[in-house]
Amino acid sequence: MAFAFLLAVPLAYLATAAGREEAPFRPLTRSVLTVLRGIPELVWALLFVRVFGLGPAAGVMALGLTYGGMLAKVYAEILESVDPAAARALQLSGASRPQALLYGLLPQAVKELASYTVYRWECAIRASVVMGFVGAGGLGQLMDQAMKMLNGGEAASILLVFLGLVFAADALSSGLRRGLDVPPLMRPSPFGRRSLLLLAGLPLAVLSSFLFLEIDFAALLTVEAADSVLAFVLDFFPPDLSADWLQRVGRGVWETLAISVVGTLLAAVAGLGLALAGPRPLFSGLLNALRSVPELVWATITALAVGLGPFAGALALALHTAGVLGRLYAEALVNAPAQAAQALRLAGAAPGLPFFYGTLPAALPQLIAYTLYRWEMNIRMAAILGFVGAGGLGQLLYVELSLFHHAAASTVIMAMLLLSMVVDQSSAWLRRWLA
Repeated sequence: MAFAFLLAVPLAYLATAAGREEAPFRPLTRSVLTVLRGIPELVWALLFVRVFGLGPAAGVMALGLTYGGMLAKVYAEILESVDPAAARALQLSGASRPQALLYGLLPQAVKELASYTVYRWECAIRASVVMGFVGAGGLGQLMDQAMKMLNGGEAASILLVFLGLVFAADALSSGLRRGLDVPPLMRPSPFGRRSLLLLAGLPLAVLSSFLFLEIDFAALLTVEAADSVLAFVLDFFPPDLSADWLQRVGRGVWETLAISVVGTLLAAVAGLGLALAGPRPLFSGLLNALRSVPELVWATITALAVGLGPFAGALALALHTAGVLGRLYAEALVNAPAQAAQALRLAGAAPGLPFFYGTLPAALPQLIAYTLYRWEMNIRMAAILGFVGAGGLGQLLYVELSLFHHAAASTVIMAMLLLSMVVDQSSAWLRRWLA
């Protein structure tokens, strides 16, 4: 996240139209951000493992690039959404654009920027676990080794540790976000003990993380390393555009879409059932457990249960997404207007009818919106589940990179990027249509 932040700040400055009349570099920067976040972090990790070898360096670079693109895009949009009056007044007084952004826009946007950064850090913890499935260190590497050796005891203990880590990260990030919601007049003094501890603890945590990973950055910055990276990148061009390979890639695209559709539909049914079960501790714990385990970890488990192939991928998506949708569905049903259902009960309607004719129609638009949003996310995830043998584009990419067929792998990466761009445009159109 430290690497992503250092990458995101200058890119957000170039990508945002806030504080300037003309933005000559904005389209180019936006295209760079699309590539950075459009290629899944697991694909970046797999590429960097081939360059830097096994270890955490590949995971750091992969998360840094992907999350740098995500942070920069959102940072730019947040700066564009705040009131520009203060920044314009500063520029009319002779201030430069960086000064106008720093003193005119940043004070208005700092709370939202910090909140989103904390949220992304929470997501990065989950993502860092699965980096190990391609040799980039962490709990994922231990999990992958245990599953390949069919050692269920080790895999179960690793999964429990991971769940504990995710729950702790959720609690910490929720506490940090609640702290950001405190009104400014009620916050401790800027020179208070808590603020000083936070200011001192953040760089200390970042520094200790780098020292713990023992990454030899000096070796990565040598001429030999640069030559190795350049030779590796050039090996992907030109991509393989033969008719036979394009047909296989096209089949992989359709298989990826089918995995996402089946997984999302199964999750919607299961999530609605769990949401209707009510806020009981057993079902709430089940929802938290389902969504806390990443899809790739579920895919590893389902592949052992039902065999390799797209059905394992669909089940993995269904298990994780059921936890997510179950929570969202429950909140939507609770927040739905209760007047229609109450009127049906007072009129003597049979049990169940107030829900189906009163509560459900009122909550249905929100339920559909949540389902479409998760389907968009599942399309991206379905593209990489094949790294553990769950079909789709990920399986094609993993096989071709394992065989050092870089030209063929380049075509698959281009298909992933194109699919991500189509999904972005389609989801934006769907949200406008539903609104």
